[in-house]
Amino acid sequence: MIDCSHGNSLKDYKRQPEVFKEVIMQMRYNENLIGLMLESNLQEGFQEIPKDLKKLKPGVSITDGCIDWESTEKIVMTAYEVL
Repeated sequence: MIDCSHGNSLKDYKRQPEVFKEVIMQMRYNENLIGLMLESNLQEGFQEIPKDLKKLKPGVSITDGCIDWESTEKIVMTAYEVL
């Protein structure tokens, strides 16, 4: 199982699609690669928890930086086509 975030993306959540695509290509030839993990949410990025919780942006992570749903869907569909 490969985590496409954190160290594998050099701690840049925006690089997750690049890591994901590379692992998908490797999965075609390496049966030991059994899956991938993404940091994904409805909206890209992350946010600090504000004192006024009404200022929280819906669909934006409060922990790790995430790719957005559109990007997630695109790379998962690419994986489906390749594999």
